[in-house]
Amino acid sequence: MTDPDPARSPRPFAALRTLLPFLRPYRGLIAGWLGFLALSSGATLLLPVAVRLMIDHGFSASDASSIDRWFGGLFAVAAVLAVATAGRFYCIALLGERVVADLRERVFGRLLALDMGFFERTRAGELVSRLAADTELLRGVVGSTVSVALRSVVTFVGSAAALAWTSPRLAGLAAIGIPVVILPIVLYGRRVQKQSRDSQDRVADANARASETLGAMHTVQSYAREPFELERFAGAVQLAIGSARRRIRTQAALTCVVILLVFGAITAVLWTGAQDVIAGTMTAGTLGQFVLYAVIGAGSVGALTEVWAELQRAGGGMGRIDELLAEPARITAPPQPMSLPARAVGELHFDKVTFHYPSRPDTAALQDFTLHVRPGETVALVGPSGAGKSTVLQLLLRFYDPASGSITLDGLDLRQVDPQRLREQIALVPQDPMLFGADAADNIRYGRLDADEAAVIAAAKSAEAHEFLAALPDGYRTYLGERGVRLSGGQQQRIAIARAVLKDAPVLLLDEATSALDAQSERAIQQALERLMAGRTTLVIAHRLATVRQADRIVVLDHGRIVAEGTHEALIAQGGLYAELARLQFSV
Repeated sequence: MTDPDPARSPRPFAALRTLLPFLRPYRGLIAGWLGFLALSSGATLLLPVAVRLMIDHGFSASDASSIDRWFGGLFAVAAVLAVATAGRFYCIALLGERVVADLRERVFGRLLALDMGFFERTRAGELVSRLAADTELLRGVVGSTVSVALRSVVTFVGSAAALAWTSPRLAGLAAIGIPVVILPIVLYGRRVQKQSRDSQDRVADANARASETLGAMHTVQSYAREPFELERFAGAVQLAIGSARRRIRTQAALTCVVILLVFGAITAVLWTGAQDVIAGTMTAGTLGQFVLYAVIGAGSVGALTEVWAELQRAGGGMGRIDELLAEPARITAPPQPMSLPARAVGELHFDKVTFHYPSRPDTAALQDFTLHVRPGETVALVGPSGAGKSTVLQLLLRFYDPASGSITLDGLDLRQVDPQRLREQIALVPQDPMLFGADAADNIRYGRLDADEAAVIAAAKSAEAHEFLAALPDGYRTYLGERGVRLSGGQQQRIAIARAVLKDAPVLLLDEATSALDAQSERAIQQALERLMAGRTTLVIAHRLATVRQADRIVVLDHGRIVAEGTHEALIAQGGLYAELARLQFSV
């Protein structure tokens, strides 16, 4: 994915507006948070008054007996502040947890709905970073920063009003410095946002690098490339640190400037107030009240400075998430999809199909491709690498749509069918089986989620997988490891075949389904595949002679075109590309 124009990145409050739909379901928590916020802010603003009364009356020699009452009042205000602050924290922290959980679910759901072209051009590690790091950043915004921002605004406005009430003259002097304080916040804000976006992008790059390396650990270690990968990851981390350093430097400078300006102005105003106390025009309690309100107001401005920086970071994070939520899915169900029967007949028709992969727009993967597959027929697709064999299966699964021509199942154009309903009619056994970090039974049950244990075992037996699964330490409940690393390649393939057996779909796609099997396993699996293919429309991509010979028809592809078709014997007799492939690959 390309980085968007920084000028178009959402501003902080635009990011908060994007979060509003995720906040609406939790009106109760928001109401509790605002109630406790009002109570704690009110108690905070009452503290200076309580201090003034304590100084002017509690310490008065003429009213020494009232000191307990004034100190008691001060403690009561502090107790209200403590309870209200705890309640506010509970409500806003829980709100942050729930909103981030909903946001992650929405983003993950969006990723699941996107087409294969999107994943072809986007690194998985970057998506994981957005799903984790960026949403985690927003947890801090919702669960803390927003609360601090609103509390700071309330206490700043309240303390400003209280300062004017306490001493209009001193408050007027303090107001002169406000524009001087706000100016650097505005000037530095956009720079912080741009640097925050860059910092998060660099973190995503490092995460993507780590994810790619860990996913290819077998290759990394077999080539002894650990030092090389460590150096590459360290380089990505250093870029992230450099970007973060620039952001932190800007935020630190902003904080320093604002604090100097704020407390410089306060010092000047308080010096003037001290002169009034000496002159007898202001009581010590009133000056103490003014000092506390000034400190509260200055603290609020300082907090707003930090909050502003956090909101700038949130703007970058939410912008990255917005890109995913707004990413259009190119493969979608039509507004009124045509309905497929519960079980399709299985007649397939490719009519003058031309297709280019989005990443290779200048090269046709298929060109003027026409193929009719009758219900229950087994058709083998053969040809050199890059001939377009796998593309046929990708289009049939509607991972992509053709640029021209049409593909139909039982006479229905695939573009007029809901992709999920279409894929329910198809079982796939890929060349590289994908197993999940779960037990063997759950991996097989992925073919039909509601299958009982007996059905899972029956499918495993059909795929010649029952014997080795039963011998595992916990049988079918044995954890297979991430991507099934605890099994051999041939065992992983048999699990994938068992999954397809369990799905029991009318259309079967075998993409080099026996490529990972040794000769002994292949003989056993071939019988399982024959049982699996019986009565089903089957497209087979295979280089193994046994599978190709049993096909009803063999279709030879080269550069995206059909160059020959017929039975094995007929194509051998014709000579040409198939005979050459058979001689090289099948040793005939």
